[in-house]
This record gives sequence, C-alpha cells and structure tokens, in this order.
Amino acid sequence: TDTSYAHIVLSSTQSCSNTESSSTSTGLPSLLTQSAAASKMASPAPPLKDAVGGLDRDPFVALLAKLIGESQRLQNDPPALVPQEDLVAQHVVDALRPVSTDTGGGPLVVRKVSYTDGRSNVIVEYPGTVPGRVVSFVGMHMDVVPANPSEWDFDPFSLTFEGDDKEKLRGRGTTDCLGHVALVTQLMRRLGEVKPPLKHSVIAVFIANEENSSVTGIGVDGLVKDGLLDKLKTGPLFWIDTADKQPCIGTGGMIPWHLKATGKLFHSGLAHKAINSMELNMDALKEIQTRFYNDFPAHEKEKLYKFATPSTMKPTKWSYPGGGLNQIPGECTISGDIRLTPFYR
Repeated sequence: TDTSYAHIVLSSTQSCSNTESSSTSTGLPSLLTQSAAASKMASPAPPLKDAVGGLDRDPFVALLAKLIGESQRLQNDPPALVPQEDLVAQHVVDALRPVSTDTGGGPLVVRKVSYTDGRSNVIVEYPGTVPGRVVSFVGMHMDVVPANPSEWDFDPFSLTFEGDDKEKLRGRGTTDCLGHVALVTQLMRRLGEVKPPLKHSVIAVFIANEENSSVTGIGVDGLVKDGLLDKLKTGPLFWIDTADKQPCIGTGGMIPWHLKATGKLFHSGLAHKAINSMELNMDALKEIQTRFYNDFPAHEKEKLYKFATPSTMKPTKWSYPGGGLNQIPGECTISGDIRLTPFYR
C-alpha cells in the first residue's frame, strides 16, 4: 500500500519533516508533498514538490536488490555472525557518487566513518543556505537479524516479489532496515540531482550495529561519542527504523540485561550435593519480573499513542558453560531486554 512508504514533507519555507515507515511495498507514491499550511504562505518560487517530484520505483528496487543480496553477510549475532556493514555502505556511497562533492559534480557531502574493520557508518549532508538550520534522518541501519533459510518459504537472502503484480517485496531486511536504507539513499540522491534551495541542511545517517548490544562503540553510539552528530541537535531528528507498514510516532527504549546465577556443580544423581544455578536463576527472574510489572504497569498514554504493547521485561537467551545431561550446572546466565514506553522515567 502507499502508506508503507515514508512521506517526506518539504514546505515552502524550505524545511522538511518525515514520518517513518517500512518498505515492503513498491506502490511508490510521490514522496515529496507540500503541506496545506505551507501552500497558504507560498513564495514566488514554484512548489518544491513540482521541482523535486517523486522517487522512481526502478532505481529503488534495483538498489534494494543489491542490499538484500548482501544480507547473509549482514546478520548480527556475534561471535558466530559478525556483520560486514561496509558492503551496504559501499552501495550507498556508489549510488550517491554522481551527485557528491567527491566527484565535483554534486552538492552532497558523503563521509564514511569506521571504528572497526568492515563495519562502516555513512553520513550524508545536503547543505542548506542558513547556518544552524538542520533536519536529519537517522537510524537506517545496515545490519539485520539472523535468518535460517530452512524456516523460510523463500530465499531470505535475495529480493523476490510476492504475487504476480510485484507490488510486495520480500527478503531479510526489506522492513528492518535495508528498505529504509535504499529509500533514504534515493531521497538524498534526488536532492543532489535537483539541487533545491533549502534553508535547512538535510542530513542522513546510516548506521552499523543496531541489532546487537554486546559490541559497543562502533555504530551510532560511536558517532555520538565523537561529536559527529552534535549539529543535529539544532533541528528535528527522525529515527527511520520501524518494522511495520505505518508511520511510527513513538517507540519503547531497549535496555539489555544479564542475570548470572552461581550454584554448585554436581552429578544429578546426587542432587542434594548440588546447588542448581538454573533453578536459582528462574526463581530470581520471576521475582524481578513481578517487581518490574508492579513498577511499570500499562500506562494510560499508551492507548492514546497507539502502542501495541506496554512496557515489558523478558528473557530471550540462556547460556551456561556446558556439561552432560546428568550434571547440574554450577552457573548459568539468562539474558534479555526491557522495552520501556516513554511515559516512565
């Protein structure tokens, strides 16, 4: 559906805003629309919508096909699966090169930032005419969650179409988040081609390592630490990463947690001589979850903002040193995350 695309609004005051969305459908509408309020204050210049036009479907699909084609090497679950976001970053840079300052033929300032080999971030800026005015699109991440091909009805690591009309695209990352990468890349390229005189600078930040929190300092956190996103603070920032088809107006923050229990290893035939770390952890987690849901129950504003779920705390992984089935483990760790709606401090 048309609503599955982000609608970029560029008003006659030459600023822009966005509602984020996923990219599973190719019914590409005109993404650049002029607001009704802005039209009432129209300047002598032609409407920006007419100047910039819509984004073309074919280049979007072609770029997305390249990105999905890399997705097997973008899976993020270390240490077994370490993504190589450079593969996507290079496709983004290549798509923007004809309109970048590097070639001398365009206005886009394109910069790759890496904190470890093979894992780049990309910052793209379309300069505005007024210093200090900026609008930014951040969060288009170039890694994906793992996919087991044996559990899929189609190849997750290549872009394919669903149905004869070819209106829906499928493959690992079409919604989270390679579709957004392709979409914002095409937006920045169009700005570079048309060169509309905007008062606001438009900045796009493509990031590494969004899908994992065990490795830090190489994605958006590294960019923030180095002050590379400081200039974004003077204007609206839109986080472009939603795994749904509709605009996202609010989301819950993610807090990873790890709970380690230490007991006593012993043979299961003599259980009275052991202290079962798994049982300790299960009992502890039950108490912690009970307290969490007492402290952070469903909030009345969640319904107002159409949150699908209230705040949650849940386990997602078990780990222990290993051993036989007839051994009571002496230690184990439960890991998980907290998703907290923004109505609690």
